[in-house]
Amino acid sequence: MPDAGSPTVTGQRDTSGRVGSPLRLAAHTDTPLWPVLVRRRGGEHPLWLKLELFNPTGSIKYRTAVGLVAALDAERPLAPGTQVVESTSGNLGLALARVLSLLHCHLTVVVDPKVPATVRDRLRAEGAVVAPVDERDTHGGYLLTRLARVRELCAEDPALRWPDQYSNPANPGVHRDITARELLRQTGGDLDAVLVAVSTGGTLVGISEGVRQARPGVRIYAVDVQGSLVTRDVGRSHLLTGIGSSRKSSFLRPGHYDEALRVRDVEAFAYCRMFLDDTGLAIGGSGGAVLAAYVGGLPAATGGPRRPVAVIPDGGDNYGVTVYDDGWLARHGVLDETRAVQEAARADGVGFDGSALAAPLGGWRR
Repeated sequence: MPDAGSPTVTGQRDTSGRVGSPLRLAAHTDTPLWPVLVRRRGGEHPLWLKLELFNPTGSIKYRTAVGLVAALDAERPLAPGTQVVESTSGNLGLALARVLSLLHCHLTVVVDPKVPATVRDRLRAEGAVVAPVDERDTHGGYLLTRLARVRELCAEDPALRWPDQYSNPANPGVHRDITARELLRQTGGDLDAVLVAVSTGGTLVGISEGVRQARPGVRIYAVDVQGSLVTRDVGRSHLLTGIGSSRKSSFLRPGHYDEALRVRDVEAFAYCRMFLDDTGLAIGGSGGAVLAAYVGGLPAATGGPRRPVAVIPDGGDNYGVTVYDDGWLARHGVLDETRAVQEAARADGVGFDGSALAAPLGGWRR
């Protein structure tokens, strides 16, 4: 997967926390916006993909990490040797480790069993210390257990700095001020719907607020996984990472999105695989969920969106041993069901025209 290189982080300090502060400027990554034609039941529907996998660490969480580190530094300068801790399902930890290493700071990441060994190895390669937990929380997930461990570590070492992606306003703030503005610039403001996967809710809230400041009529869709508490009140365990949560978002409010589109794990897995087969591009599980939500919920709707944008949070590099591995799906008892979803979708004419990736539709370009 292409890597855009290291962020432009300097030793200069601007404690204002402004959009243009040297640290926060690194979140201006200008990831590409490319179209695909989505086929279903003989019809074709254009969908523009905001490919966040082209960020320096391969996911949209790079922007989040830059925003969090900039806010942490504005609160109290991050001197070389500063120790930082955060809970992560993978992508944010990779991004924080990269950014903090450039400031000569150190990161400990609290992870759970859903984070594959390959991702843990990548975290260590980026310089992070990996602190695992293995006890499920009351909702069948691990997030609350991870957060409890972070709080324990902070209590043991008061000098430890915690960005707290789950409640820090810098999380939605960087997406409101930078990601949303970038999207508006790339589309010329000519968009009518945005689909965003939700977990902490920071990305959706930031994009929603930023886009609607300029285009109040744009419809925002929260894509969630069944079993998540983000958009429902009853939770259970799920296999997807990077989407969903076993706690309510600290950021989301009723007006931030128009509708929640919930998908099953197996639907996300199936759409990742179909998209790879059709386009040659591997995307992460949350991106598969966004595609499944779009195909299942929007094109058939009367008066559906004409210029929809789907935010694809990351690429498939971290998912070769999970989403794209038949053995992993079989061990979790979902291989047959994933294949059944694919077969049903293909029978319904679902497909993705990968040639459009090389020839933008309607004039939108990077």
